[in-house]
Amino acid sequence: MLKKLYDRCVELARHKFSKPLLGFVAFIESFFFPVPPDLMIIPMVVAKRDDYLKIFVIATTGSVLGGLFGYMLGVFFLDIAMVVIEFYGYEEKVFEVQNKMSSKGGFFLWLGIMFLAGFTPLPFKVFTITSGIINFNIIVFFFICLFTRGLRFLLVSYFTYLFGKKFGLFIEKKGAFWFTLAGIIVILVAISFYFLFIS
Repeated sequence: MLKKLYDRCVELARHKFSKPLLGFVAFIESFFFPVPPDLMIIPMVVAKRDDYLKIFVIATTGSVLGGLFGYMLGVFFLDIAMVVIEFYGYEEKVFEVQNKMSSKGGFFLWLGIMFLAGFTPLPFKVFTITSGIINFNIIVFFFICLFTRGLRFLLVSYFTYLFGKKFGLFIEKKGAFWFTLAGIIVILVAISFYFLFIS
């Protein structure tokens, strides 16, 4: 079934209404859909290279709005939220996070997790919903989503613009590793900045 969804998303990238469809896929991926928007971004940029910035903006906007929707699911519709979380097998982790949020470093722990979730292959929807369940600061949440998803989709769009289908094949084989590594680097830089200039 998942393979069919992947193939269907690639087909949608060739549709005449591919841009609004990309926005829709990016939106629903942020709170339940299992297929990342990257699968549409790459063939869309290959087909229309000059539109890479527009494609990045559409994907980012849809994803951030979907993230906010997921957050609201966690706040107001806990039963539905838990169905999604249980589907991805993260229910025990949610309870662990709730307990840790009361500790001194809970906020910064979740901040780091959200950075990784937005930038890596971790199921972003689980973390948008959990942010609502634990009442994580919504303003901070919004800017994390905007930064991490925006950076991720910008990199995918830009490198596809530069390298075309070759980059798509690279992402398919090694994307998970490099996005995870990049996410960890972003967190380490943020921590270093905090201790050097703020604390």
